[in-house]
Amino acid sequence: MPARLFSAAVLGIDGYLIEVEVDLSRGLPSFDLVGLADTAVKEAKERVKAAIKNSGYPFPTHKIVVNLAPADLRKEGGGFDLPIALGIMSGAGLIARGRLAEGVITGELALDGTVRPVRGVLAIALAAHKAGKGFVLLPAANYAEARVVKGIEVVPVRNLSQAVAYLNDGLVPPAPPAREAEGANPGEGEDFAEVKGQETAKRALEIAAAGGHNLLLNGPPGSGKTMLARRVPSILPPLTREESIEITKIYSIAGLLPHGASLVTRRPFRSPHHTITKAGLTGGGSHPRPGEVTLAHHGVLFLDELTEFRREVLEVLRQPLEDGVGLISRALLSLVYPARFMLLLAKNPCPCGFLGDPEHPCSCTPWQLQRYRARVSGPLLDRIDLRIETPRLNHREILADGAGESSAQIRERVVRARALQEERFTGTGIHCNAHMGPGAIKKFCRLGAEARRLLAGAIQHYGLSARGCDRLLKVARTIADLEGKEMINSAHLAEAIQYREEKG
Repeated sequence: MPARLFSAAVLGIDGYLIEVEVDLSRGLPSFDLVGLADTAVKEAKERVKAAIKNSGYPFPTHKIVVNLAPADLRKEGGGFDLPIALGIMSGAGLIARGRLAEGVITGELALDGTVRPVRGVLAIALAAHKAGKGFVLLPAANYAEARVVKGIEVVPVRNLSQAVAYLNDGLVPPAPPAREAEGANPGEGEDFAEVKGQETAKRALEIAAAGGHNLLLNGPPGSGKTMLARRVPSILPPLTREESIEITKIYSIAGLLPHGASLVTRRPFRSPHHTITKAGLTGGGSHPRPGEVTLAHHGVLFLDELTEFRREVLEVLRQPLEDGVGLISRALLSLVYPARFMLLLAKNPCPCGFLGDPEHPCSCTPWQLQRYRARVSGPLLDRIDLRIETPRLNHREILADGAGESSAQIRERVVRARALQEERFTGTGIHCNAHMGPGAIKKFCRLGAEARRLLAGAIQHYGLSARGCDRLLKVARTIADLEGKEMINSAHLAEAIQYREEKG
């Protein structure tokens, strides 16, 4: 009778159980692996054979057939090595079958029987728990990642022999030390107190952080756009446990979670180079992987030198910004990756960079200006909530003594505003003001008569679209939250309109 055990595969950011069936029968010695396996999985035959022999166990001289079910789901990576090896050993009578099907097993084998780490272990552990499995047996290097799942035994093994000892005798290897994957974000150790001047930009960044809004910094070279953006992580609110688990799943699947690390505890800050491709930004490839919009989930995606990005690359941001997900479609499947992020943009006002600069006259022709502005489409700009000028500092501002307001002080206000939003949106699936839909805007962004008149004038004067009007109300809601006000008044709306005005 075939040996039966379970492993797992990852699609998108979720794990799915894979049944591994191993049949040993009489006939000429052979080893066949079926079940829509990719090249890495098919190569497991040689790794498994060498690992079993080099671990001191006899390799059976039978006709071996391994089936990975369901057969219509593509299997990728080296994580099936360990379950295949244990299934063969069970079929040969080297492992008792009693506990084999009670858990989920994953791990790549080295030729000497060492168990190497794999990607997506947190998603696999969550899938095992959801399926009611009693344990997950995995590489010791992935232990810290899986231990955050409560209600399931996590068994870390360093080699094939330890896996056999656990299944036969219940011997659990000692757990390796774990540490949190804090990450090294740009801005770590940097403070807004170090930034001179640019008070309007600081205020706008505070509002953006408090409500999760998208923001554009527009100014000449050297005005501090990048310096301001790099300090945004220092004022972002802390992650909730649910957010932390979701980000950790993403980084594990992408192979960016350090071995031995547990939960990611800081919001991501991603700053891709302007040569990035569409697949690199939104995800994809021959073997689909999360893109930058997903790696920035619950954090910040910063595009510096915005106009240097190819227009067709920027255009793919429109759907994730609107829907909060990145969709990758293939002939046989579609993958949905989460992509709720705060978009932070920085650009120069013109090709030479000095349009509007009193110290340096602009040398660009009208044709050059028109072509430059056309690099960023109107529909994309319509999704930007705040547009801020960062003028060049004068000599007095540069040489001024004294520090500005610290990141800790700004962050305190941001955290208070986010707490109000969490309370307001309890049970709705919304985490911050920027994520409100039309129904939530109608319910939570009510205006008085004076504010309504002001909004009507702004729509007419600036030609706001319905989307632009909604985003204006979201920003006004955040400004009111920063002041601890339940009602949006005309002052809050007026400040939001000021930031919405078209710049550059």
